Amino acid sequence: MSVGEDRNIGWSYSNLAFTKFMQGLLEEARDDLEKAEEHIRKHHGDNCERQLIITYGNFAWVYYHMGEHAQSQTYLDKLEKIKMQFPTESPAVLHPEIYGEKGRAFLNFSQQYYEKAKECFEKALELEPEEIEWNEGYAVALYRTEFNLTSFEESPASRQLRRVLELDPNNAYMMVLLGLKHADYKEYQRAEELMETAMDLDPNKPYVIQYVAKFYRRNKQFDKALSLLKRLQEMTKRQMSIQDGGEEAEALLTLCIQHLNQAISIKPSFVYAMLDLADCYIEKKNFKKAEEMFQETFKVATAKNDSLHVVEVHFADFQLCHMKSVPLAIMHYKEGLRLQKDTAEGKRCAQQLKKLLRNPHDGEAYGLLGYVHEITGEKLQAIECYEK
Repeated sequence: MSVGEDRNIGWSYSNLAFTKFMQGLLEEARDDLEKAEEHIRKHHGDNCERQLIITYGNFAWVYYHMGEHAQSQTYLDKLEKIKMQFPTESPAVLHPEIYGEKGRAFLNFSQQYYEKAKECFEKALELEPEEIEWNEGYAVALYRTEFNLTSFEESPASRQLRRVLELDPNNAYMMVLLGLKHADYKEYQRAEELMETAMDLDPNKPYVIQYVAKFYRRNKQFDKALSLLKRLQEMTKRQMSIQDGGEEAEALLTLCIQHLNQAISIKPSFVYAMLDLADCYIEKKNFKKAEEMFQETFKVATAKNDSLHVVEVHFADFQLCHMKSVPLAIMHYKEGLRLQKDTAEGKRCAQQLKKLLRNPHDGEAYGLLGYVHEITGEKLQAIECYEK
């Protein structure tokens, strides 16, 4: 689970709904589908209809089995509307989201279906060759089915992993898999470089730590492997304690806020602590306090000329995901890109802007999309947008 954490949360709720359905817990299955829809809408904003095809189909199925046939028909009607809005070239061709969803299901539930997963992602890529999610899924399927090749260069998985990194240069998950591929062919120096870069990009992602530890273990660097595995164990313990119950989670969140406030009182210019505090207020759904904290952080970062691009992307995410303000999100993503285009945050700003401006409808939107392409070095695309 790496591309788009919110997207993966929605996918997880859909699978939980299926489990509840199989247990006969139809109302709970419906509730989980509602959560899945909420997360999909949060991640995709106004451009979410195609991403909801699977969820709407599941709603129709669950409501049918609950005996609520009118409600089931409502979701079937929604699916028909999407079909009319986004027609495929023939009835035999499905939307790429359906191929992608099938591929993810085959990939995650049993290795006997890995070949079918590859086929699904190939079909999705025929329709959307630049989509990062389908490219990543295809890379993982190739990685898991590839054995006994004689060189790195003849490895389809290696080529596809590099393809994903061309589209998404800061994808730590793809980076560690590519590193393991280099290690398979005894290219240990390049492998270790990729592992170190991945850890710099995503030091707290459990799956990244797990694969880096695997590399060090295979490379007989047992101290490094053990250190990472101990760290992973501690992270898992903390996560389990947070998820134990609502009251305990609330108490831990309150404690975090107290400690962060104390850290800021000791060092009032501690930008990253201020951002963490804003995130804690978001977790508590106290958006007013979060907004106030962000504004204070902007003042400090501007005065110090320190990490302002990081503040911009955090605030843009807040506006997009929680305040539902696309114009403000676009404004701050644009500023983050302008400040530091070559950093991880700058690249994320560019990626988010391209998503939000995927279907521009007026001259201003085309101009902004052209600006994004220009800043990221995509001159031909920039000229095309400016002309439009």
